[in-house]
Amino acid sequence: MKHTILIKNGIIATLGDKNRVLTGHALLIEDGLIKKIGPQKSFKGKYSKVIDAKNKLVMPGFINTHMHFYSTFARGLGKAAPSRNFMEILNNLWWRLDKKLTNADSYYSAVIPLINAVRKGTTTLIDHHASPFAIAGSLGAVAKAANETGLRAALCYEVSDRDGKEKAKEGLEENTAFITAVAASKGNNLKAMFGLHASFTISDETLEEAAYRGHKLGAGFHIHTAESQADQLQCESHHKIRVVERLHGFGILGRKSIAAHCVHVNEKEIEILRETGTAVVHNPQSNANNSVGIADITGMMAKGVLVGLGTDAMTVNMMEEVRAALWLQHLKRDPSQGFMEAAQALLVNNAKIANRYFTGLGELKAGFAADIAVIDYIPPTPMDASNFYGHLIFGISQSAVDTTIAAGRVLMENKKLKLDIDEEEVSRKSAELAKKLWSRF
Repeated sequence: MKHTILIKNGIIATLGDKNRVLTGHALLIEDGLIKKIGPQKSFKGKYSKVIDAKNKLVMPGFINTHMHFYSTFARGLGKAAPSRNFMEILNNLWWRLDKKLTNADSYYSAVIPLINAVRKGTTTLIDHHASPFAIAGSLGAVAKAANETGLRAALCYEVSDRDGKEKAKEGLEENTAFITAVAASKGNNLKAMFGLHASFTISDETLEEAAYRGHKLGAGFHIHTAESQADQLQCESHHKIRVVERLHGFGILGRKSIAAHCVHVNEKEIEILRETGTAVVHNPQSNANNSVGIADITGMMAKGVLVGLGTDAMTVNMMEEVRAALWLQHLKRDPSQGFMEAAQALLVNNAKIANRYFTGLGELKAGFAADIAVIDYIPPTPMDASNFYGHLIFGISQSAVDTTIAAGRVLMENKKLKLDIDEEEVSRKSAELAKKLWSRF
């Protein structure tokens, strides 16, 4: 017997390129996919489950296109020296932390934000992992966490020469093995990319080998790109070209690749990103926190670059991140600019990026994945497709997610988790491991 879920009595926002805001309609899920959206009176059958979404908004689950699960263990860590710039932040905190991670740490530091993602209606996350002294099997540990929470994840390992040639080689091997295994599984919940840290920590030799392997495997690359001006300065002094030019020369860019950040790119680099179809992922809160600048997503999108929105581990709440994106575009330009760009990055472009790896995400439509967020919201002013972005940024974003569904599986309902995970026990074990890691920090 087919498993069916009917969601009724809510306002349905389909999103996609032509968003529709529907009242008096219901949505039927069958075996993990959306079967039908239609007038509520047309649904008269018996269903495995019925969800009453009265006084709620029904919309696609959110997508996060640049995340670092392992950052969880930095929460509350007070041992890092104060840092005055981006390179000091890396040296004082992140590159000390990632060296101490074990595979058990990688699992627990992933499962915690994944549980929180369920609470925030985020159903797909594209992660970038680093644990240079526990590389082999690390992506499997993160994948285990994703599978147990029921969320979709695209994973990669961050290859870098910063810890020596042997670690770079191990990173290449971990990506290769994981990409191969995921491709063989042919599922739609777990995907793989080829991870690279950033131009300034990768030698020509390693970049060439990564490009060779990635292309042979048919994988896209996921790399930090001109996040800080230091990345550009190193590239210009050592390679006599700019970061995007260098990556392009090695064949790293393309439709399946993600260039995260792109805070410090010039017009020529933006044109290369556009020509290659490379996705750029904006991470506004992280960029502000690290004081590296504000990416000009308004300018990039005007030139035809596909720009999505990530959190870089600052949060798993995409409704929080989109507001930060808007405020910072206003600050960079003026208050008349950035509204549509910030909203589209989250609501349209993230789906376009994710669908380069997954199938049928980011839109409520027959045949698409049943990844759904049901959010408490009674519109206090008229709401339709023409002003939905305004409602999302200034109203819906301040409301609670009530129910989260991924691949047709109810992961949270009535704000109560429905996972086969003991959150209290997981949090206790996570704190225990974090304490041990901090003692090694």
